[in-house]
Amino acid sequence: MRSESLEFLKRLLNTPSPSGHEAAGQRVWLDYVRPFATRTWNDAYGNCFASLEPEAWSAPAGERAITVAICGHADEIGLMVNHIDEKGFVYCRAIGGIDTTSIVGKRLRFASSVTTPEGTPVGEVIGVIGATAIHLQDRSGEPKVRKLHELFIDIGASDAESAKKRLRIGDPAVFCDSFQQITEDIVISRALDNRIGTFAAAEALRLCRERLTQDPEAIKVRVVAVSTVQEEIGLHGAAMIADSLRPDVCLVTDVGHATDSPGILSAQHGLFKLGGGPKLAVGAQMHPEIVQRLEAAAESQSIPIQRAAVPGSSGTDTDAIFLARGGIPCGLLSLPIRYMHTTVEMGSLRDLRQISEVFAGFAAALGSHTTFVPRL
Repeated sequence: MRSESLEFLKRLLNTPSPSGHEAAGQRVWLDYVRPFATRTWNDAYGNCFASLEPEAWSAPAGERAITVAICGHADEIGLMVNHIDEKGFVYCRAIGGIDTTSIVGKRLRFASSVTTPEGTPVGEVIGVIGATAIHLQDRSGEPKVRKLHELFIDIGASDAESAKKRLRIGDPAVFCDSFQQITEDIVISRALDNRIGTFAAAEALRLCRERLTQDPEAIKVRVVAVSTVQEEIGLHGAAMIADSLRPDVCLVTDVGHATDSPGILSAQHGLFKLGGGPKLAVGAQMHPEIVQRLEAAAESQSIPIQRAAVPGSSGTDTDAIFLARGGIPCGLLSLPIRYMHTTVEMGSLRDLRQISEVFAGFAAALGSHTTFVPRL
């Protein structure tokens, strides 16, 4: 992977961006895409856009080139302060899907909204999800999986008053785990789901810009990279951008399960290898011609593709976008990762780079007025 792209990926993953609180990560994304875009903007809820507009886009409205949106969601799972007890321990609600068995003993970074009497923001507050020492646990019965409201966060406060000087109800938190490269190709981090989607969109835009620089006729469509918000809590940002941007085609990137680790049944979940190439979703929501064109773009660049059967809901922004405006043709290309919705999500840099390359190849192969309405 290009060194500048890798540094961007690190900054993107290490910047907290829980659902509903994506602003800091969105600023990182916009700063990166601006040099490659004709223009950038954001909406009221923080969805961000970077548009690359060819000459055909300046034509009258009825003659304009089609718009191809390339989307990933910026938000990650996290926690939100729900209660502070009399001893100063903090209890939280989940932002998105949290597996309570994987978070005991984990450190958290709260974005505090508290200010001191002098008006200075408290800033970041560190806490730890209480992990009672094994010596003190009652082991007389069967081990119990605790629910989230039974887990407490210790921020080192002596009582409720001191805790409330540092945190308020509604303050969000993400886990402290950050980006780490464990081989030349394999990385682990929290928030691969799905900052890698916004990364792929940004990189696809950069690659399209490079093609245009070399040949002004290389890209004949308007390409808009989109970083959406609030996917983990209901695909909300995707629904907003489908209505406001009104793309003619939408390519979505999210993460998908790599199923090559122990204990996963291939007959049930399919066989998808980490480092085996991007996962191409095939199903009712994925427009058949877009699926074919994505496969062709991959084949032309000798990029391996792992086909994934998705007969129903994909669980991604695709589900909200394809229904909008009477049906927006969509395609979904995902990064195979292990350990989804944990703090050690694992993925391949090569797989990630290839997603952007496939998307750029897809855009380059389109005519300015390509239609995806079949003749029946």
